[in-house]
Amino acid sequence: MDAEHHVLMKEYMEMMTDMLVLCATLALSIFFWVVSLIVSSYSGTLQPVSPWRWLFSILVPLMLTGRALKRRSLDRSGALGALLVGFLLTMANYSFFCSLLAFFITSSKLTRWGGAQKKKIDAEYKEGGQRNWVQVFCNGGVPAELALLYMIEVGPGEIPIDFGKQYSASWMCLSLVGALACSTGDTWASEVGPVLSQSKPRLITTWKEVPAGTNGGVTPVGLVASFLGGLAVGVAYFATQLLMVNDLHLANPQWPIMVYGGVAGLVGSMLDSFLGAHMQYSGFDSSIGKVVSYESATTQRICGKPILDNNAVNLFASVLVALFLPGLAWGLWPQ
Repeated sequence: MDAEHHVLMKEYMEMMTDMLVLCATLALSIFFWVVSLIVSSYSGTLQPVSPWRWLFSILVPLMLTGRALKRRSLDRSGALGALLVGFLLTMANYSFFCSLLAFFITSSKLTRWGGAQKKKIDAEYKEGGQRNWVQVFCNGGVPAELALLYMIEVGPGEIPIDFGKQYSASWMCLSLVGALACSTGDTWASEVGPVLSQSKPRLITTWKEVPAGTNGGVTPVGLVASFLGGLAVGVAYFATQLLMVNDLHLANPQWPIMVYGGVAGLVGSMLDSFLGAHMQYSGFDSSIGKVVSYESATTQRICGKPILDNNAVNLFASVLVALFLPGLAWGLWPQ
């Protein structure tokens, strides 16, 4: 009887907590809407943001990060960081949000997939991923900054990618998609390659075989996975454009964003591997039989130098993709 009462009380408390969160979110969204109305009345260049957009931008990231926290995909600091990144991208453009969602959901599921195999080769494997705020901002910091710049340029809302009509905003959209596709492609390669690959990785700088888990090691399966990961981000962006943008027929074709996402995922993953091979230390520790990122008496060096960690490499790769890949897309985008 006591156990049943305890379960009922727990369910009641969870229901009350959900109600309080919902009421607080509604109040916060209405407050932000009123503020945007006041600000827009004093500035003719600013348009008030719909209260529904405020509500969606606060409530949905809150629900997703709460679920991720329960499933141990994020720790507490990672959940707070993801909440901020999710809010900024959702407020700026729903296509940004769906691209972020494609990265987050697929990466979280793939991180948990094949855990037994990954434990055998990864000395730092964590159940569920348990990403912290540093990992969140190294993957989501560049998109969050681009979302802020986008809102300053055109305000919250969805627009087609059209360099002739919205040059700088289109560039920001491609930079953001490229950064997310880079992170997704690298994650897919890291999570799929060790489980499905039947061959040893090869170091991207010398093409010599290296042990699984070596920074800079690539496999054909991992490279294909990186392209598909970026493609998933591009497809999510394109599908949202079809649903949310009314005058797509008046703009340049939007379908190349899917190809762009796949290319960004592949290029970003290869950049990540190249940087990792040079700037991350990899050595084989004979005492545990795994590749590690530290030097010790029982470790034999494979490649790299202890300059950057994995988070810094991810950040640099996403920055490079965000800076340079949109220029290539601009030159090749069909008119």
